[in-house]
Amino acid sequence: MKTLIGGAIGAVLGIIGLAVWFKPFLQLVAGTVPIMLLLGGCLALYLGFDELKDTWQNEAMSNSTTLSDDKESETE
Repeated sequence: MKTLIGGAIGAVLGIIGLAVWFKPFLQLVAGTVPIMLLLGGCLALYLGFDELKDTWQNEAMSNSTTLSDDKESETE
């Protein structure tokens, strides 16, 4: 019950604070959105490159396995 009352009080104070300091809140959002987009884009690039490297390694391993199997079948 204490958590419910504390949460309600926090929500009311948050709404009041947002109403009083709405312009600074918008400035904060305007400053953080570009940074978050930049960091999210960098993370997506890193993960995409890492996945591409894994794909290349898997292809190289399957090609080398195929080549070694071909060489073994030729010698028999």
